[in-house]
Amino acid sequence: MLDPDTWSAIHWPAEQKPMLVVVVDTEAEFDWKAARPRRAMGVTSVKCQDRAQRIFEKYGVRPTLVLDYPVSSTPEAYEFIRQLHRSGACEIGAHLQPWDNPPLVEQITDENSYPGNLPSALEREKLVQLTQSIETNIGVRPRIYKAGRYGVGQATAGILAELGYEIDVSVVPGTDLTYEFGPDFSRCRANPYWFGENPALLEIPLSIGYTGLLADTGNVAYTLTMNERLKALHVPGILARLGLVERITLTPEGISFEEQRRLTRALLRKGHRVFSFTYHSPSLAPGNTPYVRSEADLHAFLERIERYLRFFIEEVGGRAATPFEVKALAERCAAPVVRRPERTRKPGWAR
Repeated sequence: MLDPDTWSAIHWPAEQKPMLVVVVDTEAEFDWKAARPRRAMGVTSVKCQDRAQRIFEKYGVRPTLVLDYPVSSTPEAYEFIRQLHRSGACEIGAHLQPWDNPPLVEQITDENSYPGNLPSALEREKLVQLTQSIETNIGVRPRIYKAGRYGVGQATAGILAELGYEIDVSVVPGTDLTYEFGPDFSRCRANPYWFGENPALLEIPLSIGYTGLLADTGNVAYTLTMNERLKALHVPGILARLGLVERITLTPEGISFEEQRRLTRALLRKGHRVFSFTYHSPSLAPGNTPYVRSEADLHAFLERIERYLRFFIEEVGGRAATPFEVKALAERCAAPVVRRPERTRKPGWAR
């Protein structure tokens, strides 16, 4: 599914205006410090999305709210989201967090917290139940998918196509999560592409990239910024301050506006036309995530969102877009023709 041999690239015309997709992991509150997979502790923070919506409305942003099972099945949360969707303020997707999504039959382990690691029949049944919950309680059948913990697997593409999904937003480009039992995205780039077949699906990866003098060194840049031993020695921070290499994710969670701006300009220079900006809904209420511990943190968090949107629209000259709008434009650029790999590959998405 994430094998480059099975991709169909999308070649955007040079005059294509940059587009910004906003994806909100709309999920229950968890204990982020727990060593084992987190369990839902409530959904009260979901209504705090209105704090961000006021900003989104100013800049014409219709975020995609990808819902986990606790959110989609708890009236306190889904009634608020249903009203938001009916007003036309957002799109809806599914976010499969296996540990809180029925059927709850697997052993609760870190490995099983990635849906793609589950037996394919169980991964499918969990997504069936999540899809039905969203359709019943929100009133729309989701066609956008984001795997919990980015945990896609060998069977995921087929399951998504079977259940009528059209777009995936799970990929974390240039990132290997196998040391945590997760997928290997190290061969994936931040550009959207078609994958799967009959029908092909659109991948809109999270926007991650490098800035600095060593930004284009591939594996060297990855090692310098992601190696755990180097992190313990604070090497990535030193390299970033020296302007040598810096790995940045397009998110207001732990990433400053200046970092987001640097990443965006670097990706624009490489010809990127689609940007994916994301955060977790519990961050909109102080105390739920490491990124927002106080009201002051929340104020700064919302300010980072607004500053970035203003920059993207007013300075970059871009516009907000939903995943469906990106898909429609991608279909005009190139029909989704996906090749079958000619050689046998190891199981998994990008192994």
